[in-house]
Amino acid sequence: MNSTNKETTTRTEVHRPAGPLEGVRVLDMGQYIAGPGAAMVLAELGAEVIKVEPLAGDQARHIGRYGESMIRAYSRGKRSIALNLKSEAGLAVAWRLIEASDVVIQNLRPGAIEALGLGPDTVRARFPQIVFLSISGFGTQGPSALRPGYDIAAQAESGLMSLTGEPDRLPQKVGVPVIDAAAAHLGAQAVLAALYARARTGRGETVRTSLLEVAMHLQAATWCDYLGGAPEPTRIGDGQPHNAPAAEVVPTRDGHIVLSAYADEHWARFCRVMGRDALASDPRFRTNALRVQHREALRGVLRECLSSFTSEECVALLSRNQIVVGAVRSYRQVLDSADVQASGMLVDAVAPDGSRYASLALPYTLGHAPRPTPSAAPACGADTDRVLGALGFDADEIARLHGIGAVA
Repeated sequence: MNSTNKETTTRTEVHRPAGPLEGVRVLDMGQYIAGPGAAMVLAELGAEVIKVEPLAGDQARHIGRYGESMIRAYSRGKRSIALNLKSEAGLAVAWRLIEASDVVIQNLRPGAIEALGLGPDTVRARFPQIVFLSISGFGTQGPSALRPGYDIAAQAESGLMSLTGEPDRLPQKVGVPVIDAAAAHLGAQAVLAALYARARTGRGETVRTSLLEVAMHLQAATWCDYLGGAPEPTRIGDGQPHNAPAAEVVPTRDGHIVLSAYADEHWARFCRVMGRDALASDPRFRTNALRVQHREALRGVLRECLSSFTSEECVALLSRNQIVVGAVRSYRQVLDSADVQASGMLVDAVAPDGSRYASLALPYTLGHAPRPTPSAAPACGADTDRVLGALGFDADEIARLHGIGAVA
């Protein structure tokens, strides 16, 4: 990995086992979720991540409680340096950081990184070993290349919102910024591929993705169905257009479950478990195609069968008989789930002063190693002086940079 001016600045306050990306330095020049999230994934895998923020901080720090949650979720495990990139001295510091890095990640508004003179073409012309990831809203080639792009715009323009919600109601967004989060993970995946290639060739890569492309990719099966000649998909609420019962939301005595048993064998098994064997041979329900055709009558049958059970009783009974089922849980109920507790997904991020906050680990483990204890997200500029010192700036130079407003 790139070793120019590369002294470790890994936090010593939190002890973590070495990850597979130990020795890799990542420069996170992003805002909000997609860019910082990609960098956070790499940090969790062992990379050293330096978060470069404007003097006022990542914009997420200024949009209230949910913005602070973005920082806690997607900037943990990093160091923060606050730079005035519009000043000559601040820009010079940025170039020192880039020279000492392996990966640069940015998702600033279109054209912003290039206006600073730090675009991927410029950076990689000087340092061809760099892997440079840019995440935009709508890509770099089309007429919307200069449009700002947020998660919600990608949900709308990718077709996702046209499929989400009830048929007689307004289109709905997914309840969380799923496109931003997916872009973070897919961006990190692309960076890992580029680092693997660099290990063989010595050359980095320019990696580009967009929220629009990610949003379409998440709908690959539905898009392939449409491209293959199927009718244009529309909102149907719960259920699936071509299978039944599939993804059906069924009320229970104390809540709701989702149920899928559309294969004929699974439907027959469901009928048997419910003590309603005759339903399997009912002329309305004998095949999947007939069940789709008579979906409303089928839903009435499901309610008759299950509404007297609690959600947990439904899950226990149907799961025991190898029928796909899930209880619709609130966040509070999710925390009480024995499966979630056993997964290790809930972790505490620990700050240098020993304070901590609850967070979520990466959704996978490597071998049998325990999930690492992440360090908490830093305050804006919390590590400025230490990062500068590791780059070779002495105390007088650091004081001068503070005095002229180049760093904070």
